[in-house]
Amino acid sequence: MEIKSLAIPDVLVIKPKVIQDERGYFVETFNQRLLADAIGRTDLVQDNQSLSRRPFTIRGLHFQIAPFAQAKLVRVLSGAILDVAVDIRRASPHFGQHVKTVLTGVGFEQLWVPPGFAHGFCALEADSVVLYKVSNFFDPASERGVRWDDPELGIEWGVDAREVTLSASDSQYPLFRELPDLF
Repeated sequence: MEIKSLAIPDVLVIKPKVIQDERGYFVETFNQRLLADAIGRTDLVQDNQSLSRRPFTIRGLHFQIAPFAQAKLVRVLSGAILDVAVDIRRASPHFGQHVKTVLTGVGFEQLWVPPGFAHGFCALEADSVVLYKVSNFFDPASERGVRWDDPELGIEWGVDAREVTLSASDSQYPLFRELPDLF
């Protein structure tokens, strides 16, 4: 596996080795030992999967607060997404900054998002399926978010806001400056 940092060094892109032949392919999509070498020991306790039927469906920007804060290991099973992580750790030199990358079902890339980041993605293709492993269980009382289109964050999603499909809850999240100190 090839593991590289993005502009915020705690967020990693993981590219597994793909072995292909006339039968198809084989890929090791998760290896706890290799991940631990890069980030330290982390137990991943739950898998979540989503289907975004329409292109320009945006999910996020989501996070959970302590004691249920989550790290995420995100991969695309089919389709493609623009994946975004926003640093919401006030003590971080990258506070308020974001990184983004495209993940595809054919590229096998994965994104490691540690606790203390708001995370979201935009489906770039119809019927995009995303699978992500998380380091803590879902807790509805700990769930929080920030507006995907907050101008202060300056995230270029590459879509016209009039074409975006959002959940009711994602459209109600506060602006970044309204977030209390949670991390």
